[in-house]
Amino acid sequence: MVSQSKQELIRSVIRTLPTGTVCSYGAVAAKAGFPGCARLVARVLSESEDAGLPWHRVLRASGQIAFPVGSPMFLEQERRLRAEGVQVEAGWVKMPKQGLDLDALLWAPD
Repeated sequence: MVSQSKQELIRSVIRTLPTGTVCSYGAVAAKAGFPGCARLVARVLSESEDAGLPWHRVLRASGQIAFPVGSPMFLEQERRLRAEGVQVEAGWVKMPKQGLDLDALLWAPD
């Protein structure tokens, strides 16, 4: 069982994900203070009963939906992402390419 405080930290990070964006399980874990704990995020999401939690914005690090292709949860996640303007092709999120920003690359904090 995941402690309430860990669950709330993870859910609070997920709640901050803006509409039309996605984040990996690992990135959510790191932002919540649990680097390397992507499976913890998946577990919290699987146990959550918070209907307002934007769980659909969390994906595998590869950009792929984690549910089996064609399953009800896969179809629901795909539908929700598309409704927010996210491009999804065959279960993979297609994010627009960002221009190379050398300042951000060189000066971004780790």
